[in-house]
Amino acid sequence: MAKGNHKRVRGKPQAHSLLEHYQPIDGVVDEMVDASGNPRPVWKDFVEALDELGAEKLGQRFARADQYLRDAGVYYRVYDKAGANEREWPLAHIPVLIEDGEWQAISAGLVQRADLLEEIVADIHGQNRLVEKGILPAGLIAASPEYLRPVVGTRPAGGHFLHFCAFELGRGPDGRWWVLGDRTQAPSGAGFALENRVATTRALSDIYGEMHVHRLAGFFRRFRDALIGMAKESDGRVAILTPGPLNETYYEHAYIARYLGIMLLEGEDLTVSGGRLMVRTVSGLMPISVLWRRLDAAFADPLELRPDSQIGTPGLVEATRQGTVSTVNALGSGLMETRALLAFLPKIARELWGEELLLPSVATWWCGQATERAHVLANIDRMVVGPALSTRLAFEDDGQTKLGSALSVGERAELVARIERDGEAFVGQEAVTLSTTPVYVGGWLEPRPASLRVYLARTPEGWTVMPGGFARVGLSLDPTAIAMQRGGQAADVWVVSDRPVERETLLPQEGDSFNRTRPGSLPSRAAENLTWLGRYIERSEDTVRILRAYHVRLAETSDPDMPLLADVRDYLEPFGIDVETAIPPGLIGMLDSAVYSAGQIRDRFSPDGWLALKDLSKTIHRFATTVAPGDDATRAMTVILRKLAGFSGLLHENMYRFAGWRFLEIGRRLERGIQIAGTLARLTGSKAPDGALDMMLEIGDSVMTHRRQYPVQAGRRTVVDLLALDPLNPRSILFQLERLKTEVGLLPATGGEGHMSAAAKEILQLNTAIAIKEPADMTTKALNELASEIGGLYNSLAKAYFG
Repeated sequence: MAKGNHKRVRGKPQAHSLLEHYQPIDGVVDEMVDASGNPRPVWKDFVEALDELGAEKLGQRFARADQYLRDAGVYYRVYDKAGANEREWPLAHIPVLIEDGEWQAISAGLVQRADLLEEIVADIHGQNRLVEKGILPAGLIAASPEYLRPVVGTRPAGGHFLHFCAFELGRGPDGRWWVLGDRTQAPSGAGFALENRVATTRALSDIYGEMHVHRLAGFFRRFRDALIGMAKESDGRVAILTPGPLNETYYEHAYIARYLGIMLLEGEDLTVSGGRLMVRTVSGLMPISVLWRRLDAAFADPLELRPDSQIGTPGLVEATRQGTVSTVNALGSGLMETRALLAFLPKIARELWGEELLLPSVATWWCGQATERAHVLANIDRMVVGPALSTRLAFEDDGQTKLGSALSVGERAELVARIERDGEAFVGQEAVTLSTTPVYVGGWLEPRPASLRVYLARTPEGWTVMPGGFARVGLSLDPTAIAMQRGGQAADVWVVSDRPVERETLLPQEGDSFNRTRPGSLPSRAAENLTWLGRYIERSEDTVRILRAYHVRLAETSDPDMPLLADVRDYLEPFGIDVETAIPPGLIGMLDSAVYSAGQIRDRFSPDGWLALKDLSKTIHRFATTVAPGDDATRAMTVILRKLAGFSGLLHENMYRFAGWRFLEIGRRLERGIQIAGTLARLTGSKAPDGALDMMLEIGDSVMTHRRQYPVQAGRRTVVDLLALDPLNPRSILFQLERLKTEVGLLPATGGEGHMSAAAKEILQLNTAIAIKEPADMTTKALNELASEIGGLYNSLAKAYFG
């Protein structure tokens, strides 16, 4: 970076320098320092700024970045022998710095490459001239599991196969950047790149603010606008298709959907009707015309592709044939990730354009050709050899790719025999020596191997390149350790200019036209999960209130056989709540169910809401091992109630009053009505023990209200009047029915405009019937029947909106 760009006046140099023990590796390019060990120009001021902060402040700042990622719930799912586990996002705190001029050269090479891949995939699915001329081997293409015969001959609706690509880059010992692999199937990581940027800039905000680092928001804004533009052409909607919450990068799918304001859907949310792809919403079927898929194409349609797929949508291939939906990227485009194709790209570029690749691929030889096979066998000690049809990078390949120099004599002989016998199945590639970048370890900087993932998005003006992407950085000097599934870290990438850069955002520019999103686009699955989230949260709160009332009295009497306490135990037992355990597993299960329901709709949650829910979950799990019955449990229940109220308050105040909020509210009101009616029936019955009415008022959070409303001691009629029939008490049954009548009445009509839905009719009838009741009418039997009737309202709602 040129001198004079910093506004801050540097203090005296620190005695402790982060570079004091930095040891670049012989024969390897280091991103930060040159061959003499001096910081490169783009790094010089950055390193000086780190030195000024010192080890203690840096440690505090990096801890702040880690805390942000934990608070935001950023995770990556790791698959191992123990199963699928969530791993906190492993941020490497030191960004990789690249000078703007060098980045422009990288960008030009990647744009050329993306155009080349577009031509190749279009040819393979169209006229097939490359195979006809013998430039691409027919057997290699036909053998690939990514060659999807049902989509061959189908021209994408938007005219392009590729819209969003990623490329894995590495810098070799000669200082040049090489393409290690192409990502055209469903490239992941763009959302994580955004989170890397947020976390890194929180730690280094002052340094970032003084350096001319290109922003990322403009890249996403241009791509979002391109997707919306494609949808407008066919009067449909844009959606992101995810395999679901168990996918390793699901967090990113939800994050990108929320960031861009695009629906996040699973295969079951979609159906094909009349040749059009439709999403099931609470307003009926709505057309989807642009689908940004984040699952592998083979799983997209069990009808014509993989019949065992549980995450696809039957008929999606036919919809693409009809041209009614554009998939991003097109089905079949994952073929371009095939490792063996790297061997043919240089020749194809010369054949099609008469050009050399501006960014060459890592040297690759397909062993299905005699000359290339002989070359690999003659040089196997300095190569890596792996499956020709693999779509993974060599260092991601989970043991299938072998480094020739690391093989024993017997292993080498066995591999040679396999190549000679079945050469078509193998490729040889030049062993990659990746450049190193600094990581912060124990107060010092140390070099680690790194690769760079860069993203390109198609817009009406052509390809746009994300200025940065993210770097995968190893935990050790072993290049295979940069893979995320093997414990690698992720670093932000700063593209640094020598002049001020535009501060781009997702917000529209002044004077830009805009339209509000059309109502009624809430997917039915999301509505169902929101309803159950409301129910689980309310069920948890009611249970906690009962448990708190129980433990208050247990602490006062120390007699668990007291009639009132025994009655509460008997009441809760059928619901799986064992009060002898301070924090019953049944209560933990309720909150875990709430977290699960929320996890199915992460894209519809603010970070604050999700953080509050996760904090609630962590608290109750911690209490389960530390809290004793009685007074200790009473205090714990009060803490849990406060956190439940905090979560509910965040949702109530922050959620837009759209259909999603209404279903959440409906779930809460249904469950509160059921719980109050059931508890009232038990604690106001003729056989209720002494103290039951006071406990009921306490559970119903209505002790003070009762004192103000009724100048007499609590009796059955006053308690029933307040908690069943008072329309102004937010804890009463009638209040819940009034709210249900209002919210259900505002839901999208299901019987045609001007016609009341069956659910709305049932709620109106029930509300009217209860509104004219007297306390004497609300017998134990009547209250139990009412609880059952309120529960039955859910079935009517589910039939109308969740089917």
